[in-house]
Amino acid sequence: MSPTILRVGSYRFFFFSREEARAHVHVDTPDGEAKFWIEPEVALARNHKLPDRDVATIEELIRKHEREIRDAWNRHFGS
Repeated sequence: MSPTILRVGSYRFFFFSREEARAHVHVDTPDGEAKFWIEPEVALARNHKLPDRDVATIEELIRKHEREIRDAWNRHFGS
């Protein structure tokens, strides 16, 4: 299961239900995907085919919606 927690334009932010315990968020776009850590701080974990400008935009969106993403993580994983 990979619940969508946020959509902004063509960016879909989601979690994989059976993945590592360190808090992170995946982002899917028509052009590629990325994974960002949200613990201990927001940082790019991996990028697949996204240009740097998209990665920067996604990081900005994660920072803007960080509380919402963390709350969704805690609800989903019971932390």
